[in-house]
Amino acid sequence: MKAEIVSIGTELLLGTINDTNAQYLAQHLAELGIDCYFVSQVGDNPVRLAEVLRRAWERSDLTITTGGLGPTGDDLTREAIGEVLGEEPIVDPALEASLRGWYARRSAVMPERNLKQATLVPSAQVILNPVGTAPGWWVQRSDAGGSHIIVSMPGVPFEMKRMWENEVEPRLISATGTVIVSRTLKTLGLGESTVEEMVDDLMKGSNPTLAPYAKADGVHLRITAKAADRHQCEALIQGLEAKVRERLGTAIYGVDSETPRSTVQQALADAGLSVIVLEVGRGAVGAVGPSLANYARLLGTFAAPSLEQMARSLKAEVAGSTLENLGQDLLERVGADLLIGAQVQQEPAGTDGVTVKFDASMCVLSTRAGERIIRATQSWKTGSSEVGRLVELAALNLVRRFLEQRSELKR
Repeated sequence: MKAEIVSIGTELLLGTINDTNAQYLAQHLAELGIDCYFVSQVGDNPVRLAEVLRRAWERSDLTITTGGLGPTGDDLTREAIGEVLGEEPIVDPALEASLRGWYARRSAVMPERNLKQATLVPSAQVILNPVGTAPGWWVQRSDAGGSHIIVSMPGVPFEMKRMWENEVEPRLISATGTVIVSRTLKTLGLGESTVEEMVDDLMKGSNPTLAPYAKADGVHLRITAKAADRHQCEALIQGLEAKVRERLGTAIYGVDSETPRSTVQQALADAGLSVIVLEVGRGAVGAVGPSLANYARLLGTFAAPSLEQMARSLKAEVAGSTLENLGQDLLERVGADLLIGAQVQQEPAGTDGVTVKFDASMCVLSTRAGERIIRATQSWKTGSSEVGRLVELAALNLVRRFLEQRSELKR
């Protein structure tokens, strides 16, 4: 099934609102295994709207529209669909009664202009909208080009999402005759091109499929399977997941809704370790501490613009000011099990003042006998707004690696 999304409303073209509906629908179509090939925005103009819908009807199996189902003169979706199909919208008595009842239950009189929301064309079936006045349309018709479906939903996001989840999605699942299940593996420490290269041959299968996505919290790999039931889907996913894990190993930090923060906090809790955080340098301050703010055994976060200022604020009596010796001294004074340290130095790169270069060093220290310091030094060339995110991910990834190594040594 090939799908197309049409978002309707002049306000979209003016940039006064974001098209979050299209993003939501594209994600959910992908989860259903339905290919979305086109996403369009069109204003409240009857000629252009009909043109866009006619093109969608001709080239796509499924067209999903949002917006233009209100009662005013610039709500033209019903009329445009009728024109494309050569059918005239007429008032449906049952819909009219339902609409008038909606107003009556709220002790209000329905404006007569709202009567257009009770119209249907002969090919349309109503999609219920218990949280609003605009019902949706499900239009399905076959012609020489095959079977085509138009699903029209309100533009108000919470009405659209409720209609999609309760009315439209179950019907589409039934129409496709398959169950689709997805599982997302999440990685840290590897770039998107590196991940893709490592699993390139595994991405060529048709069922299950494997697709990488660069996200703010690492590179995600989504495995999607189609089958007659969920059990068969999960069996297909497990087979491919095992191969992916064999390739990527410890670069995989979590699955589905897990995040670097939740993964590290759970690993720390499992290890039973108390923690302090030391942040040094512009870009490090406020990058790591908040990621552990909900961890019950976080004993404190210490931050300063430089190592020298950190040493002065801590009144540290150590020879030299390095991240390692300040951290070791702080661990002993506070009595924590683990210190997570992050140090960042920034240098302008270029003349635009936007791109900067970072040299970040992270270390994890432990006072427990036999455990060692581990470090990571990385450089990034990026925008200044990205510093905190990159430092946080690098630090959390280092902690994760430390805890994994610690767990291996104890086995």
